[in-house]
Amino acid sequence: MMTRASWLILALAVLAAAAGGWLQHASRERRGPDLTGRPAPAMRLAGLDGGTHVLSDYAGRRVLVNLWASWCGPCRKEMPALAAAQARFGADRPAVVGIAMDTPDNVRAYLEAHPVNYPILLGRLDDPDSARQLGDSAGVLPYSVLLDADGTVLATHAGTLDAATLQGWLQPRR
Repeated sequence: MMTRASWLILALAVLAAAAGGWLQHASRERRGPDLTGRPAPAMRLAGLDGGTHVLSDYAGRRVLVNLWASWCGPCRKEMPALAAAQARFGADRPAVVGIAMDTPDNVRAYLEAHPVNYPILLGRLDDPDSARQLGDSAGVLPYSVLLDADGTVLATHAGTLDAATLQGWLQPRR
């Protein structure tokens, strides 16, 4: 016969299993899509120039789309490498496009102190936010997406890009 303590342990185990199942299901529901091999979403985003932009504005070459925020330490550390990549691979057109997942005031203040040589767009912060639309299921910043010349997603990366990956992503293809 089961004691009261045994019933309590059994009930807690059943509740824990049910909660785990629900959390796993909720996690799947919040995930962004795996966009690799698919066209990038046609998001309309405000630019710091006051205009509205879509990612297809940058078609015709490989483009690294980097999602960042002014409060994100790894993002701030990565930005000089992205600016160097823009200088090396960008020539007259962007090779890097930043999407700030932050308020316009914070973005402008940060860029005033730390300017970059690539375009910065303002990401949507409401649901579904721009990061999730681009496949950032974990909500990790920085988050990067590599687009080919026709806007197809070639790769995604959560976290800081190392120098070798950055070079490989933007190196012109022959």
